[in-house]
Amino acid sequence: MSDQIGPVMIDVEGTELTTEDRELLRHPQVGGLIFFARNYRDRPQLEALVADIRSERPGILLAVDQEGGRVQRFRDSFTRLPSMQALSAQADRQQLKDVGWLLAAELLAVGIDFSFAPVLDADDNFCRIVGDRSFACDPLALAAKARPFMAGMHEAGMATTGKHFPGHGQVLEDSHEELPVDHRTLEEVLAADGQPFADCIAAGELEAVMPAHIRFEKVDENPVGFSRFWLQEILRKRLGFDGVIFSDDLTMEGAGAAGGYAERIRAAMQAGCDMGVVCNNREGALEVLSALEGYEPNPLSSRRLERMRGKPVIENWASLEQSSRWQATRAWLASWM
Repeated sequence: MSDQIGPVMIDVEGTELTTEDRELLRHPQVGGLIFFARNYRDRPQLEALVADIRSERPGILLAVDQEGGRVQRFRDSFTRLPSMQALSAQADRQQLKDVGWLLAAELLAVGIDFSFAPVLDADDNFCRIVGDRSFACDPLALAAKARPFMAGMHEAGMATTGKHFPGHGQVLEDSHEELPVDHRTLEEVLAADGQPFADCIAAGELEAVMPAHIRFEKVDENPVGFSRFWLQEILRKRLGFDGVIFSDDLTMEGAGAAGGYAERIRAAMQAGCDMGVVCNNREGALEVLSALEGYEPNPLSSRRLERMRGKPVIENWASLEQSSRWQATRAWLASWM
């Protein structure tokens, strides 16, 4: 099997691997796996599942959406995390850093490489899919909240992923259900919602970006995740981003503008995504993998993806429980949540 990291991230069915799961994990185009709440019963079970997955595919990248608030896949035994809106209202800079550290340290201690975090969309409960997941409603103030959180993630040994470029907070619609359309010009977007991404990229704090399934009708006819203009001309060239570009989930209704699943993965790769995420639809995943038969992974994409591997400062949960930082941060969260 090639040492290159395959360009597709898939999911698995439950708390243990099925025969079909194992077959998919061995597919040469699979390079990543994302976990959901259905994959979690308790921490020992999760650690056993992680070990089993790595026995099938040692080099695979393991990810999860563990943001806090309503988007936290692993709950029991993990620290209950607030939404970023609630956290920002309570926390100072050091506390933001400590919570980012805790989130990352807990995942790394059970063998997960990274969380798709933080959300850099600016919102104040307007967009149905963002809302309280956002650190702030003012995009010009958002990076000041998100950057300490990201610094904490880095201190634990985890790479960061900013989503959903160039900002989802000014469209009401949920891109899981339909394709939102934003009517602003490019400069209007970059001067507002795009600013947190620009700030974090300029500071060198983003290892990865996930583009939004949004069509900015005055900028490009293609949704951002399928747009060479957005990903190559704006994100890569204008903003100078050299990290990983993950597609948002290609099974979402907002991705349907590109066509069927085969067309979606091809469009995402051609636009400049390093890895396509295909989850909660096994038939869609199989179609994507079939469409990429014979595809040679991009060595540059593979090198970028290598940066997403977890580098845990604290290697296991027993050591984590002995950490005074973990104990103090948990106690502070419990004091007001």
